[in-house]
Amino acid sequence: MPNQPEDRAWLGEHIRSRRRSLGLTQGELADLAGASPRFVRAVETGKSSVRLDKLLDLLEVLGLEIDLRQRDGA
Repeated sequence: MPNQPEDRAWLGEHIRSRRRSLGLTQGELADLAGASPRFVRAVETGKSSVRLDKLLDLLEVLGLEIDLRQRDGA
């Protein structure tokens, strides 16, 4: 089983990097995705539980997607 806190941190870092490359503040991204700035902060810092539907909204605004693959040995 993957180390989940590290996975969340990795995802949050990518989301933060993409947001910044687009020149968006956390508040601006939140407005565009129909979320709160607090939610954006939670995602970017790897909070242990976030709403999947809102996370997918953020990814949509940022032009990102999640690619699911079976892990080796699974």
